[in-house]
Amino acid sequence: MDTPVASKLQGRAGDVNKNNQIHLIDHPLIAHSLTILREQDTGTAEFRRHAGIVSTVMLIEATRHLGLESKTIQTPLASTTGSQLADGLVVVPVLRAGLAMLTAAQELLADAPVGFLGLERDETTAVAREYYQKFPGSLVGSKVLILDPMLATGGSLEGTIAAVQAREGRDITLVCIVAAPEGIKRITTAFPDINLFTASIDSHLDEHKYIVPGLGDFGDRYFGT
Repeated sequence: MDTPVASKLQGRAGDVNKNNQIHLIDHPLIAHSLTILREQDTGTAEFRRHAGIVSTVMLIEATRHLGLESKTIQTPLASTTGSQLADGLVVVPVLRAGLAMLTAAQELLADAPVGFLGLERDETTAVAREYYQKFPGSLVGSKVLILDPMLATGGSLEGTIAAVQAREGRDITLVCIVAAPEGIKRITTAFPDINLFTASIDSHLDEHKYIVPGLGDFGDRYFGT
């Protein structure tokens, strides 16, 4: 059910969602857990637990497009036809905050190989600097799921998408928890064929390029640093 807040958030996405790239996930479990993540007094243990809840629901929604193929199996009583995933899928968490979503991804997609891209934001310039990259070979023929809890300026995700495309990954889905309109516009303009799933579209970036109202530094809060 759409709330006034949800409708307002949808409106923020509308200007840059001409190709229906943006998927704002409205779910009671997400709304509850996201409120706890935003609360400044939430401790590390609770932050991790609710980050896992939000990530799980988001990933279930973001993988609805995966293809299925038939599989004949034997139950304890009879033979029957079921389904299994038909698509090769690679998961790419953006280090380090993306690791918070990787645990949920591995629970749901235990066989999916994982690629890593480490990006660190310069707090003076807000420009992301790459410090680590490791991918599972060629990405040709694979669907790629990029995980990054916070989409602020979009610089980190832009670099990650470029690195994935350089390895011929083409069917790319982004999964974020909180996104700023500025970052959404940057990504959807640069990559009009990519789908973006988020739990919230916040108001704006402040003068330090932090998301408002946001939830602070996701990585610091998740890892207790």
